[in-house]
Amino acid sequence: MDRTEKREFVASLSAVFADTSFVLVGRNNGLTVADVSELRRRMRAAGATYKVAKNRLALRALEGTPFQGIGPLLRGPTALAWSKDPVAVAKTAVEFARTNEKFVVLGGALGTQTLGADGVKALAELPSLETLRAQLIGLIQTPATRIAGVLQAPGAQLARVFGAYARKDAA
Repeated sequence: MDRTEKREFVASLSAVFADTSFVLVGRNNGLTVADVSELRRRMRAAGATYKVAKNRLALRALEGTPFQGIGPLLRGPTALAWSKDPVAVAKTAVEFARTNEKFVVLGGALGTQTLGADGVKALAELPSLETLRAQLIGLIQTPATRIAGVLQAPGAQLARVFGAYARKDAA
């Protein structure tokens, strides 16, 4: 890479760091091309981006962003992954690390909060954003369903009483 390419890369990475909410750092020492391609495919399916970057350029891109805390993790062969949905990135990376011992999750940053490997694993155990939205909608709809049932109950009880009196009079 020449200097202009490096400047453009740092600028694009800085723009990504300014726009995202979570950045994951992983060590990809000894991964084959097939392994990296599989990891990239999984990340893309989860709505995330996976990129191997020079540590020095990544450190320059981190300057002035909330993710400066991950700077010490950028030693050796590392890769970065990011997404707007932090749980999706963490889940994908942790699942891939379970099946491939050459990929190690080093940590990450969620906003200004720096996470270690255990923090990323804890984040991966959370339900996804879509699941949380579905659960929230279910919680919101449940009281409305119960209210409708309570409001219908007296009318139904009155109808049953009137029906019983009508059958009694007919008999």
